[in-house]
Amino acid sequence: MQYEANSPEDYINQLPEDRKEAITKLRAIIKKNLPKGFEETISYGMIGYVVPHAIYPDGYHCTPELPLPFMNIASQKNSINVYHSGVYAKKELYDWFVAEYPKHCKRKLDMGKSCVRFKYLDDIPYQLIGELASKMTVETWITIYEKNIKKT
Repeated sequence: MQYEANSPEDYINQLPEDRKEAITKLRAIIKKNLPKGFEETISYGMIGYVVPHAIYPDGYHCTPELPLPFMNIASQKNSINVYHSGVYAKKELYDWFVAEYPKHCKRKLDMGKSCVRFKYLDDIPYQLIGELASKMTVETWITIYEKNIKKT
């Protein structure tokens, strides 16, 4: 589901009541733990954390006028999703997350390439998501992005 939001607050205000608390908590833990330099915005119709053009003027290779995406949170039809580009691009981070997840959640991990889906709002591992958010600096993300993803 995409929302026509102009700000993270606007996005949250449009959510169904049962989703507002979870998204608000995810937003707070990500903002608390995300290294300096990432910027919160609306990105792809979700709450996004990006490398702004002021730091990385090239932007996203697919759409250079957009800042380089890093992390997103979204309320979808059947789940709340956390998207983390670093998990997709750095195998060691993916392996760490997959190994840590069962220590924080009683349900099986539902994960795509960079997307973690939470169908049960009472089983969102907020502390683990905060730790994941803290694991990669802007500089590290740019280096990994340019090496593994960006098409030159």
